[in-house]
Parts: sequence; structure tokens; C-alpha cells
Amino acid sequence: MKDFFRNNGLLILIIAVLLTLIVAITSALMGGIADPLSNLAGIVTTPFRNGANRVVTWMEEQYQGIFRRDELQAEYEALKKKYAELEGELREAQQANDENARLRNLLGLREKRRDLELESATVTAHGASNWDSTLTISKGSSAGVEAGDCVVDEYGNLVGVIREVGLNWSSLITVVDSDLEMGGLIARTDGAAILEGDFALMGQGKLKLSFLPENSELMAGDQVLTSGLSGLYPSGLVAGHIEEVLTEASGMTRYAVVIPETDLGSLKQVFVIKSFDIVE
Repeated sequence: MKDFFRNNGLLILIIAVLLTLIVAITSALMGGIADPLSNLAGIVTTPFRNGANRVVTWMEEQYQGIFRRDELQAEYEALKKKYAELEGELREAQQANDENARLRNLLGLREKRRDLELESATVTAHGASNWDSTLTISKGSSAGVEAGDCVVDEYGNLVGVIREVGLNWSSLITVVDSDLEMGGLIARTDGAAILEGDFALMGQGKLKLSFLPENSELMAGDQVLTSGLSGLYPSGLVAGHIEEVLTEASGMTRYAVVIPETDLGSLKQVFVIKSFDIVE
């Protein structure tokens, strides 16, 4: 190999010079067009450059996408937190509004029924048994609540009667409980009857008005009040309204089905009647 270059060195030098001249002349004649070697190199490397450029572009897009997703996730979490805060504020505002409405209604009740001494209480539990209908409230003997006290809603509608009293709690049977019994009065006719719970009707959220006056013409919608004649309970409390008048299975007597005036399932606050003026 060393001898080859020694013997042909001049020839190789001449060929190299000629190639250089050819490339220079070709480049000059082509006026800015790449020389063959540069063109060949460009042809060979272009796909690689294009591929590399696409890879770089893809990576940039992926990075931007990940960054954008992180931004969107952060924005979503911030919005979710803000929404929860607004929901809480709305609930508080609604509760305050409901409380104000109850207090306004109570004020009206106290103005109309100055004969009643009322103690406000919160409903803490609804009875879940199929055998009775009860509520538990947040006031007891420490507030002067006693067994036998009537309980009303903010409109003066009858809710029930206190059955058991603790220090700071009480339980009551509702107006539809099968153990409830008190004097009733049909407002339109002024006829006296007996309000009583009925086991079959209790499951429907209703009660019975029995011992109806003879020849009484009752109508659906007639309002039924407490009579207060026994002296055990105050008079004039709205118990409900008549839905229909039916005949007992014996066929001898009639009774009316009464729908309570208060919505027992939605009660949140009630008022215990601790004292009242007795009707003579």
C-alpha cells in the first residue's frame, strides 16, 4: 500500500485537483445550486432531519399537552372547591331564611294565641317503627316540658302529644299515632267528635274522626280542630281536614278520615305548649 502511494502519488494528486476544479466549475455554472456532493449529502440526510424534526415537534406537543392537562386539572379542583363553598353558603342562607320564616310564623301564632305558653324545640329524630309514629325533640324537663303537653308547628297545627320526658329531650306521639285520642271539633258545623289514631290509617299518615254527630253533613275539606273540652289539651289547634266519610264494617256508625294539617315528615322545629287557658 505504501508503495502504491509512492508510485502513484502524483497521479492521485492530479485527480484530486481535477475533481476540485470540476466541482468548483460546476458550482459556478449552476449559479447557487448545490454541488453534486452536497446535494447527495442533503438527499441522504434529509429524511433523518425530517424525522428528527417530527420527533422534536411531537415531544413538544406532548409536553405542552401534559402541562395543559395539569393546568386544567388545577383549575377544575379550584372550581370544585369554590362550588362546594358556594353550596355551603347557599345552605346556610336557606337555613337562615327558613328559620326567619318559622320565627315570623311563630310571632303571628303568639299574637293570635296569647293563651299559649310556647317552648321552641328542634326535631332530632323521627320514629322508624311500623307500630307507632313518634318524634324526638331537643327540650325536656329542664325547659319545663311535661308528659301530656301538646306540640304544634309554627302555624299552630297539631303535631302530637309529649309521651316521655328526659332532662334535655322528649319523645312525642304524633297526631296519627294509634295511641292518640282527644276531643275534636268540626269547624264548619261546630259539631263535636273524637280524634283518634288508627293503626291501619297510621301507615297512610292519616287519622280517624269517630263518634260523629248524628245527621251531620260533613264535607271533604272540613277543618277539624281540638275541642279542649276535657281540659287536658288546648282548644282551637288545627288537627287536619276531612278527606272522606266512611261507614264502619258493622254498618252501624260512620267515621271520617282526617289528613293532618302539618307535614310530619319534614318537621325540623316544633313548639311545646307548656300552659294554656282552659275552656270551661
